[in-house]
Amino acid sequence: MHPGRQLAVLGGIFVVLYLLVFFAGGASGSFRDRLEPKLGLDLVGGTRMTLEATSLNNQPPTQENLERARQIIENRVNAQGVSEAEVVTEGNRNIVISLPGQSRDLTEVGNAAELRFRKVLKTADGGAPSAVAPTPPAAGATPDPSGTPNPSASAGAPSGTPSAGAPSGTPSAGGQGGMAPAPTPSAAATSAPPATPTPSASTSSAPVSQSVEQQRAAVQQKVGPEAWAAASALQAPADLTTDPTLLDKLKPFGELTGREVAALPAAMQFNVPTITCELLEQRPPASISAKDQQVVACEGPVKYLLDVAKVQGTDVSDASAVLDQNSQWVVSLNFTGPGQKNWTNLTREAFNNDGGACDQSAVGPDGKCRVAVVLDNTVVSSPEIQAVLTGDSQITGNFTSKDANTLAGQLRFGALPVTFEPQEQESVSATLGSSHLKAGLLAAGVGLLLVAIYSFFYYRLLGTVIILSLGLSALLVFGALIVLGRQIGFTLTLAGIAGFIVSLGVAADSFVIYFERLKDEIREGRSPRSAVPRAWARARRTIISANAISILAAVVLYVVSVGTVKGFAFALGLATILDLVVVFLFRHPIMTMFANTRAFLSPRVSGLGRVLQHKNEAAPTDPRNPRAKEA
Repeated sequence: MHPGRQLAVLGGIFVVLYLLVFFAGGASGSFRDRLEPKLGLDLVGGTRMTLEATSLNNQPPTQENLERARQIIENRVNAQGVSEAEVVTEGNRNIVISLPGQSRDLTEVGNAAELRFRKVLKTADGGAPSAVAPTPPAAGATPDPSGTPNPSASAGAPSGTPSAGAPSGTPSAGGQGGMAPAPTPSAAATSAPPATPTPSASTSSAPVSQSVEQQRAAVQQKVGPEAWAAASALQAPADLTTDPTLLDKLKPFGELTGREVAALPAAMQFNVPTITCELLEQRPPASISAKDQQVVACEGPVKYLLDVAKVQGTDVSDASAVLDQNSQWVVSLNFTGPGQKNWTNLTREAFNNDGGACDQSAVGPDGKCRVAVVLDNTVVSSPEIQAVLTGDSQITGNFTSKDANTLAGQLRFGALPVTFEPQEQESVSATLGSSHLKAGLLAAGVGLLLVAIYSFFYYRLLGTVIILSLGLSALLVFGALIVLGRQIGFTLTLAGIAGFIVSLGVAADSFVIYFERLKDEIREGRSPRSAVPRAWARARRTIISANAISILAAVVLYVVSVGTVKGFAFALGLATILDLVVVFLFRHPIMTMFANTRAFLSPRVSGLGRVLQHKNEAAPTDPRNPRAKEA
């Protein structure tokens, strides 16, 4: 192709690119504003958090569920009044939340927000157990190691637990909308035998997955056969007064991790005293999300055995944060049609205590069952149901305005279909981001200056080709950054600047390959003008191979990495591809044009001095030159 045509193609690329920069892709504001690329948090400051999807079988979620979770999290972030928030998926299990220019705590937006309403069946002390001296049994009595617990007053629900109520007009007997705060049970209130037996810890009526069975087997091996047998034999919370040695047998359970505790049956979690509330709170998210199974949760230092969930978050049609009559923040719930029916049936069961399902330790002062409002792994409140509720309800829990609005937003936009664990949260001040940007630009400037000095010192006129090529590459990269930032949300980070700096070395290598090949052609006896196309033909393969390897390395790094490393890989690959465009559409045609000038033939100007001088000195005695033979 004629050199002029190649340069025309390059000019057309520049025209199209900068038309997109100034007039397309969401361009707005002044021309200066349109020339600003999208900068990352480490350059302008802000907050970034990475959430990783988790599951019991360690399998990544489906792309459909991951995208749905991303949309829900984005709605939650926007509901907090955050502008320019960016929520993107990364890989097959990560979601990255970025808030440029803002510093916020993003921990809550990744909560599953799975709402469950469960009856409180039993309560037990969730504090750290202590050795108790044995009490002699009464005459004719036989000690029972698995008897009914007799916890202290601290084992009951905390006094003044906020209630969940319904709108005015619903019958009330001491609580809002027929729901009274949970009482502080006394020892006498908890001494009665349970109305319904707790299933043995060794068996579970609900099926468990293969992975849970494997985890449970690993826990059994860790605690030992003696501890496992003692825990499996418990039919109720262990009574250490009748068998003080039981505490030592069950001690290995207190050394488990939260994830290991989550693999145990609910009855074992409830009955073993060394599994404290502190340990239960360390369970991973969604440990008690199964709606058709009994679960164990804590409210303060009290362990609750909770019934299956008969009302769920999907039964709620809307949720909003409001102030009640006492000027306290509450979350008002509106149920769907089927949800309202489920809520009414649940409150009827709790009010009548059908079948005596609720133990005496779990009922309120009026003898009615309590219903725990469970959000993820946390009991928000557990009021006593004092009437059959046929209307909407409220969740109260000593909320602040922020807490109430956050909870309402989580319930309004629905529960996440995937459970996430925060991996990292990074906050960068605007001042630090500005210093990072200046340092990155300074490093890029110094690198470019060193390349320019070396080029002019070693190649002279050819150094001009190097500087012009790097300048054109920089303009292409800059325009591409602006367009990609608007179209796909690409942000320039400090790692990206590092990738562009590394690409300077890749570009300089291609110059060295070409120019040294040109010198070799001249040494072999060709004239500078004829050596240019020959050198290009031979150097082209090497240049393409070297750049292809750099691009392949960038692609692999982008695929297998996460976080800021992806920005480095993307920047390196982008700069390398654009460098190839400049090589073919500018460097080669401009060298062809330079070869036709007198300056290119001058040893002092072209940078080919020693090679041309050596060629001229060797020409008179060169046996291949017929004119030299005649002389």
